[in-house]
Amino acid sequence: MRTRLALVLVAIAAASVAAPADPAGPVSLPKAKTRGAVSVETALSQRRSLRNPTAKPLLLAEVGQLCWAAQGVTDEKGHRTAPSARAAYPLEVYVLAGDVRDLPAGVYRYLPPSHALEPVSAGDRRAEFVRRGVGQGWVEKAPVIFVLTGTLSKMSGMGDRGPQFMAIEAGLAAQGFFLQAEALGLGSTFVGGFRPAEAREALELPEGEEVLGVLPVGHHP
Repeated sequence: MRTRLALVLVAIAAASVAAPADPAGPVSLPKAKTRGAVSVETALSQRRSLRNPTAKPLLLAEVGQLCWAAQGVTDEKGHRTAPSARAAYPLEVYVLAGDVRDLPAGVYRYLPPSHALEPVSAGDRRAEFVRRGVGQGWVEKAPVIFVLTGTLSKMSGMGDRGPQFMAIEAGLAAQGFFLQAEALGLGSTFVGGFRPAEAREALELPEGEEVLGVLPVGHHP
């Protein structure tokens, strides 16, 4: 009896150890760095738009650092790297990962408070997103496409200035993103020539959430 019970307990323990992690759970990102070898002045002077990224994969740490540069939390009060009117924070950062080491291809949403990526859909969606919502073929060649979105309802109380403030915030987030990319030895650009309705549908965004900018990222040739 004791032998049989012991075997059962061993089998249960082995099964629990071998059980795979929940594939739908958030992906923790490496801790963001707040010190680097490239100064702000150097990043500003060297930043250029990159429209011919190579196919070289990005690292998970690089993806996390770029997310943090755009919308990362910087203190215990929840302030972020980009300022927001009345701390409304209407922006979201989506990651269309095609070729990132230690990150399965798929669409992810950045979670600033936990510095993690929430899986939205599996599989490489870059080509589909570009075909349906952007129409510029070179964009899908980037190993990762970041997308900035905004929800105007979060800007309530600002009257007809809400759209303007949200657009300004997207620009502020993008600039921090570009400077971080430069500091990492990467390149990007702000693709504003997309089809808003089609891009929104391709990402299957919730009602009221709109695409504000497409930011392909990759290595320089």
